[in-house]
Amino acid sequence: MSAQVDVCYPQERDVARWTQRHAAGEVPGRWPYGLDRLQDDGTQVRWTGLTAPGRAATALHRASSALGRRAVPAGAASRIGLAWDENAAVRMTVAHPSPRMHAGAIWVTDAVARGRRDGATRARVRALRAMDGVWCLSRAQLEPLADLLGAGGPPVSFVRFGVDADFYRPQPYPDEPLVVSVGGDRDRDAATLYAALEQVRRAVPQARVVVQTTSDLAPPAGVERVRHVPHRALRDLYARASVVVVATRPNLHVSGMTVSLEAMATGRPVVVTGSPGMDDYVVDGEHGRVAPSGDAGALAEGVVDLLRDPARAAETGARGRRAVEDGLRDVHLAARLRTAIGLGPAGGDR
Repeated sequence: MSAQVDVCYPQERDVARWTQRHAAGEVPGRWPYGLDRLQDDGTQVRWTGLTAPGRAATALHRASSALGRRAVPAGAASRIGLAWDENAAVRMTVAHPSPRMHAGAIWVTDAVARGRRDGATRARVRALRAMDGVWCLSRAQLEPLADLLGAGGPPVSFVRFGVDADFYRPQPYPDEPLVVSVGGDRDRDAATLYAALEQVRRAVPQARVVVQTTSDLAPPAGVERVRHVPHRALRDLYARASVVVVATRPNLHVSGMTVSLEAMATGRPVVVTGSPGMDDYVVDGEHGRVAPSGDAGALAEGVVDLLRDPARAAETGARGRRAVEDGLRDVHLAARLRTAIGLGPAGGDR
């Protein structure tokens, strides 16, 4: 049976412009997260950009939901709505409802665990409860999500993430030592990162260190900080890196997963904080080093050991690339998502 999947992005994502930039070699994935790969001979996939719903539309939606109704437009019987995260799910339920709807959950479990119960968090939970299925990218979120959605809530499944391994291609291991750290999401741990990099600088003073971060914390002496790196420049930065390091505070959604996989796809070893669920992506001793949360010494030791043994670092990076090719590409992600939303795999990881 044929189906139509409407991938609902926030309007500000500007997927049309993203597609143009991808064609020019500027960004990974023809659509963000490679969700265009959900299409096969029996499934048509299109994207739609949704603005944040206003108060009137939200109130009308909540009233209809209270009556057990889903306001689905005529002629949409075979349509499946899909939202990458809970924020897009809020917009989809109000502005673009479908007979079947599925969404990912990323930040809501950590928000609730940290006591955040504001209106925006409650709206995200309501939207996820309205789904026919919810997925997460971390096994550590399965039980908290099931508890959050409650009895009678939608089923929750784990979907392993993947990256565009054609955009992030393997590159020869560099001759000059360069340590790179990337990422500014809410669960990055700049204080532990900087403490680790200060130790790295003392142990290997000839190594250059570049950090992309939105943190206002002052970096140690000798650490170069940048606020933003476009995707194509980031790809080049990974290619010049000897080691990629990521420090995070405790979290359930595997902060740092994307950077780790992009670095591995480039053939670079990673040293990363071992948040719950990270072992589905980075295996300690296989793709780099996994350090305890808040342990600057362990992060520094992992980086220094790799810098002092370039041959081992290069082989570790090569194993990371093989792991991406074997099951952590965006085509594998799409196949797993197809299964999660009831379409069945169409190539990739089965």
